[in-house]
Amino acid sequence: MDLADGLLDHPYDVYRRLRDTAPVHRITGPDGTPAWLVTRYEDVRAALADPRLSLDKRNATAGTYKGLSLPPALDANLLNMDPPDHTRIRRLVGRAFTPRRVQQLRAPIRRTADQLLDALGTHGTADLVASYAAPLPITVICDLLGIPEGDRLDFRQWTDSLTAPDPARPRAAKEAMAAMLEFLTLLVAAKRRAPADDLLSDLIAVRDEGDRLGEEELMSLAFLILFAGYENTVQLIGNAVLALLQHPDQLAALRKEPERLPAAVEEFARYEGPMLLAMRRFPVEDVTIAGVTVPAGETVWVSLAAADRDPARFPDPDRLDLSRDASGHLALGHGIHYCLGAPLARAETEIALAALLERFPELALGAGELRWRSSSRARGLVALPVTY
Repeated sequence: MDLADGLLDHPYDVYRRLRDTAPVHRITGPDGTPAWLVTRYEDVRAALADPRLSLDKRNATAGTYKGLSLPPALDANLLNMDPPDHTRIRRLVGRAFTPRRVQQLRAPIRRTADQLLDALGTHGTADLVASYAAPLPITVICDLLGIPEGDRLDFRQWTDSLTAPDPARPRAAKEAMAAMLEFLTLLVAAKRRAPADDLLSDLIAVRDEGDRLGEEELMSLAFLILFAGYENTVQLIGNAVLALLQHPDQLAALRKEPERLPAAVEEFARYEGPMLLAMRRFPVEDVTIAGVTVPAGETVWVSLAAADRDPARFPDPDRLDLSRDASGHLALGHGIHYCLGAPLARAETEIALAALLERFPELALGAGELRWRSSSRARGLVALPVTY
């Protein structure tokens, strides 16, 4: 039996076994091709910052990597780039995606959270993913980009089709991609004609010593911000609520001291972060990791989730402990590819949890089996039944 068997259904058990016996292990990757999986904290952290491990798919050995096939207009994004292109685009985006903008979003985020909770009423049962954890970040991201309200349901459906493909609809992902590309093309054109007070208009206008974003770079960035900003935050909020409901002692402590919520978000991210794996990487030369030589061009997956449950870095790592110093966790990445939207994801999760706990003091898990999404990369619930 392969040491990585069971990775889809029981990831933490498999990661524990791999950390102990084969911290750099040959596996079959999510796309069906061979890959190397890295699981120990120090190795993962070093790999995330290693310039020899490229995100550029052109550095993959021919025929060894498939992955998600994006149209060229959506493929020129930060998750497929190395310096100097990555450095240039991140610098330009950073001028529009500022901490000040995130701070300005806190009040609108809270208003949206309160409106969603109002819609639930004072008591009852609900799927908290569908009614709260999903619509909150899609509203925030669409507000940020300046996407009209009437188009937001489409975006949620398109994103869900890409991240959780329905086996009964094999063409759904391609159709969603085509629809998203068409819409973003029209939206960018509209923002060029009539700029507004939103991030997409700012990205169109941003300059740095005469440099600016090209058309495909703009489209790809809009796609990445929408896709990652929605997907990661849905999972972080849902996973955090579940962790609290499964650990009543920690929930009681947080209710007693709600000022600990910002630090608690870090522990939620460490304990059950939104991504099991970081973006795949391709060595530009033979690279030795934990004594194992990975040949140039082969696919490397680094496990954020395995690293954040490594007892060498976080004692008793399988225990949720909101008093723990979880700083240094890798749930949102590390190095030059550290998540650009991390401050926004943190703010949304903190505000979402604060509003929820204030509104429903009797919040509890509802009936039904909890199901995790069938993904080796993302970590999120299909639904979260609750009573309140």
